[in-house]
Amino acid sequence: MTADTALLRQNAQEEAARFPALLARAEQLAGTVLLGEHGRRRAGLGDDFWQYRPLRAGDSYRHIDWRRSARGDDQFVREREWQVAQSVQLWVDQGASMRFASDKDLPTKSHRARLTALAVAILLIRGGERVGLTGWELPPRRGNQQIARLAELLSDEGVDDYAAPESRGMLPHARAIFVSDFLGNLEPVEGALTKAADRGVRGALLQVLDPAEEAFPYQGRTIFESVGGTMAHETLKAGDLRGRYLDRLAERKDRLARLARLTGWHYHCHHTDHGAQSALLWLYRAIDGSHG
Repeated sequence: MTADTALLRQNAQEEAARFPALLARAEQLAGTVLLGEHGRRRAGLGDDFWQYRPLRAGDSYRHIDWRRSARGDDQFVREREWQVAQSVQLWVDQGASMRFASDKDLPTKSHRARLTALAVAILLIRGGERVGLTGWELPPRRGNQQIARLAELLSDEGVDDYAAPESRGMLPHARAIFVSDFLGNLEPVEGALTKAADRGVRGALLQVLDPAEEAFPYQGRTIFESVGGTMAHETLKAGDLRGRYLDRLAERKDRLARLARLTGWHYHCHHTDHGAQSALLWLYRAIDGSHG
């Protein structure tokens, strides 16, 4: 493990540790989420008694609890607890555009995206979930070794200016998190979410932007250059571009939000001049389905 990977993991664990109440609130937010290795309580094929419920059409008579049913006129089925660990798959944009920061006192978008994604993975794994990456390189698993492997792979950097979501290997009915600035071509994003929806996958889109990308504070002669150095544009009147830029950014954010609604996902835009805690809290709640 490199020093950068170890530092990323340490920082993410520190972010997760700031939310001791968040794990407790998970039961209220997502419905009976237990800490540690207990997973999510629901009726199923476990060994522990959970509850009685009235007999319904389609139930087998061999599941009737005759002792409980003898107390009255109704027949009851004895349900047991199913401890199931839900799979969560992450995709974090490693494109060069994510390495932008408009001020030396601000984190890059990449650092904020990785930190937030790894911190939410730590919280989910501590809650008994299995977490991995989309694609085939790191399937969802639990445990500290998985956290270390996530930190290692999330530290990789891409060479292209913009990265497309990796949608291969998405497990049916799993959950997913995509973290990016989403400033590249949105068609691959639409394709990935459509494919995910077809497999019953629901999740969250977290768009991470630098405050300068939201405000466009540029005036006069300005050279705009991609982080990867493949594109450049010089203008003498940058202020004249502000209105058109802001309109296009608003259209992009609306398109992402609409796409999320159509596919049953959640969308949120986070700015790097805000605390990482706010993004972590939103992601954790969104992936547990507590947002409407």
